[in-house]
Amino acid sequence: MLTIKRVPTVVSNYQDDVSEDSPIKSQTDAFGCGRNCLGMCCLPVSKLPLYAFKIDEENSGANGNDSFSNDGRPIAFLNNLLLGQWEERMTRGLFRYDVTACETKIIPGKYSFIAQLNEGRHLKKRPTEFRVDQVLQPFDENKFNFSKVGQEEVLFRFEQSNDKNSHFFPSSPVNADSPNVVAINVSPIEYGHVLLIPRVLDCLPQMIDHESFFLAVHMAKEAAEPFFRVGYNSLGAFATINHLHFQAYYLSVPFPVEKVQTERIMAGKEQADGGVMVSQLLNYPVRGLVFEGGIKMRDLSDAVASACICLQKKNIPFNVLIADCGKRIFLFPQCYAEKQALGEVSEELLDTQVNPAVWEISGHMVLKRRQDYNGASEDKALRLLTEVSLSEKRFQEVKACVLEAAGLHVTGADDDTSMSGKESFHEPREPYKCCLASTTSRCVALQ
Repeated sequence: MLTIKRVPTVVSNYQDDVSEDSPIKSQTDAFGCGRNCLGMCCLPVSKLPLYAFKIDEENSGANGNDSFSNDGRPIAFLNNLLLGQWEERMTRGLFRYDVTACETKIIPGKYSFIAQLNEGRHLKKRPTEFRVDQVLQPFDENKFNFSKVGQEEVLFRFEQSNDKNSHFFPSSPVNADSPNVVAINVSPIEYGHVLLIPRVLDCLPQMIDHESFFLAVHMAKEAAEPFFRVGYNSLGAFATINHLHFQAYYLSVPFPVEKVQTERIMAGKEQADGGVMVSQLLNYPVRGLVFEGGIKMRDLSDAVASACICLQKKNIPFNVLIADCGKRIFLFPQCYAEKQALGEVSEELLDTQVNPAVWEISGHMVLKRRQDYNGASEDKALRLLTEVSLSEKRFQEVKACVLEAAGLHVTGADDDTSMSGKESFHEPREPYKCCLASTTSRCVALQ
């Protein structure tokens, strides 16, 4: 069994044992166990705000920004609801530090990696054993999980509407359902950092399935904001909690990986396959795949989910970045934790205590020490990310497995879907000009 010594990142105030004398208590009327938690004891008899997203039956390129309150008034989903609720939790002191005070800068160089000094995420806790050689591990109710989170950390439920419009209800009974909830990350990386927890009462382990992944893609689409990305880390790829969840936050500049040139390698065999296209990253330190297209959003989502399920079954750790309002999805199989457990990572990299999860792999380097931030360089970032990546040989093996699982095939000269060499290379799109100035001014403070 491969294990590494780690200092876990705290994402909820209830991740520490809360005593009776703790100041961290719910600010609403108590039900069930008295803590207003997200467990079966409290949640079914509770009321929470509800955001109901519209049913998607059309082309995946449409943005889900047509939202209405229950009295018919239009609302801006993420700007007004998520950010407003997130800031309200900040005024209540629910975060462990002020992330808006964290220093951030662009590292000079080819990739323009983003470095952030976030000393608050490094907590002086007793190191715990973390198993890294199994991507799929059973849910353990005795360890911290999101059913123990207090409802004051929840911003709203996120459920599918029963019509073609999105709706917001300030208070809605949960009843006996297992709701999808959006909660704050109390140790945020950036402005608006939240957790999407699908079917919280089902206590699902950290494992991709088609419906939960479709929910995450819906969240990116409903945001209709290219600076809001959704990420996923598998076990073995620096997920810290074995309870199914996605993360998301705002960053008002493109992630470096979003600007990298790609080469088309796959396309749907038939129209029935949904028109999903797959490319591979070129000249980026972490080898990865980019999924896009699809006649419907479900086509794209299912192709990526099938690829992730393949990696899970093959016991290959991976990270996912859902970008461009759900229209581009990056998949990164990785091996850093495996190398770390085998003693193959240099002491210099280990001393930084940087866990290369989806955000770091995408180019947002979250640094925990002042000396690393002051000395941040493109060369140091490349050394870290190179250790994350699979070898070329192993990547090609994994790619073949993933493509088959997604129901796609490699384009070739004898194929009707083949392209000329020039056509197969793609420069990244730049969807970022459409963002709102009021949002970008609050997302990142460049030094």
